Amino acid sequence: MNRKWWSAGILALVVVLGAGCGNKPQAQPNDGQSETVTVPTENVPTENVPEENVPTTNGSGGGNSTEGDQQTPADASKKESIKVYFTDPEAMELIESTTEITFVNESQKYEEAFKALQKSDNAELISLWGKIELLSLDFKGDAITMDINLPDEARLGSGGEMFALEALQNTMFQFDEVKSVELLVNGAKIESLMGHVDLEHPMMKN
Repeated sequence: MNRKWWSAGILALVVVLGAGCGNKPQAQPNDGQSETVTVPTENVPTENVPEENVPTTNGSGGGNSTEGDQQTPADASKKESIKVYFTDPEAMELIESTTEITFVNESQKYEEAFKALQKSDNAELISLWGKIELLSLDFKGDAITMDINLPDEARLGSGGEMFALEALQNTMFQFDEVKSVELLVNGAKIESLMGHVDLEHPMMKN
């Protein structure tokens, strides 16, 4: 009888202990634990910021542009008062006149001087080069090379041809740096400009 009660007591104790063990808190599943998330490197900003996103400090890209960046080149054109030569309506003498030309370099200065020979604002001063076309003009060292087209209506008599060459030489040789003028007609050296006066190649400053 006592053995039965002893066995029953042991069995009850085991049941109680087993129930107690079943109530112990279980470890939380891994789903409840914090996880470390790995972010793809292409989505993470790095220290190497693209160059276009970096503020600049010069030019127009930033607020620190200097006054020099905003300056524009100055006008390089020059003006000069020169002498040009015409004749009277009867082509009896050579007459000196004064005009102003505008240019940016030496070659253009002589081109403008020749253009000034071609026109006169005074009806009493007749141009000897008005009907002659300037094809090109080049200045190298101390020499001018001119190429012209001479139409038939631009041809003059012997007196007019002599004055025309003198007017050209006086106009071009007033510039200290010019020592010679080579005058070509349609690219060729000819013996006489209009058939009356010998043409030197080149014409030299006296």
